Amino acid sequence: MKKTKKEAVMEAVLFSMGESVDISRLADVIEEDVNTTKELLKQMQARYERDDRGITLAWFDEAVQLCTKEDMYEYLVKIAKAPKKMTLTDTALETLSIIAYKQPVTRVEVERVRGVNCDHAINKLLEYDLITELGRMDAPGRPLLFGTTEQFLRCFGVRSLEELPELNPVQMEEFKQQAEAEAQLQLEV
Repeated sequence: MKKTKKEAVMEAVLFSMGESVDISRLADVIEEDVNTTKELLKQMQARYERDDRGITLAWFDEAVQLCTKEDMYEYLVKIAKAPKKMTLTDTALETLSIIAYKQPVTRVEVERVRGVNCDHAINKLLEYDLITELGRMDAPGRPLLFGTTEQFLRCFGVRSLEELPELNPVQMEEFKQQAEAEAQLQLEV
């Protein structure tokens, strides 16, 4: 299969799937190794950028997705309904941060860090597809384990969890004190 045909096949697969596809799966489809497939994808992305087209490739760890460029959003809104805006409360953001940095993590562990019940925040994060159930912990009661999703990476503009900023111990202590103060206020009410 010629290089142009391989690129056309990957483009068709990515367009049809409408979600990210593991690069290893694309490599299998075009009968190439993963490194060659990555190079072909990088060349496709460079062409999309150079030709000032309306699409681009989004990279997520070892997966890639064909999607609309950000600067095309205003034109999409004119023809499509505006997507439901996701609004995260401070509580949900704090809960999401804990899950992102400590995953896989149980609800009890999140609540221990925050100092308050997190049921509503976790349910909202699940609804927005920012977190997912990763399985169950091998412990009494077999509690659910939570972790972030690819949608989380998309929303926060990072390709992988390694790109998340590092938290220093002073910040962590401040977060813990804020959570404890919030818990104390809720107990007083």
